[in-house]
Amino acid sequence: MPKTLLDADTAAAISFRALAFLAADSDRLGRFMALTGIAPGVIRELARERSFQAAVLEHLLADETLLLQFCENEAIDAELPGLALRLLARSHETDF
Repeated sequence: MPKTLLDADTAAAISFRALAFLAADSDRLGRFMALTGIAPGVIRELARERSFQAAVLEHLLADETLLLQFCENEAIDAELPGLALRLLARSHETDF
């Protein structure tokens, strides 16, 4: 399998796509908000923060069915969200 190189911007783009995927279905978005405790009005504000982007991907990766639906919907390899999460988590740690 060829190596896929991701940078922080590509990882963030995957997170944005995952958030859009969640937001496209009220049940998926409602579950995300219920599990994270995030209010609907705050999502836009938080979306640019690496820690929030990582949280979106963590949520996706915690549910294999959801992950596979997202990857099929976006036509991406199922490994990419995990790689993106690791990159975002590292870049978030170095922000401090």
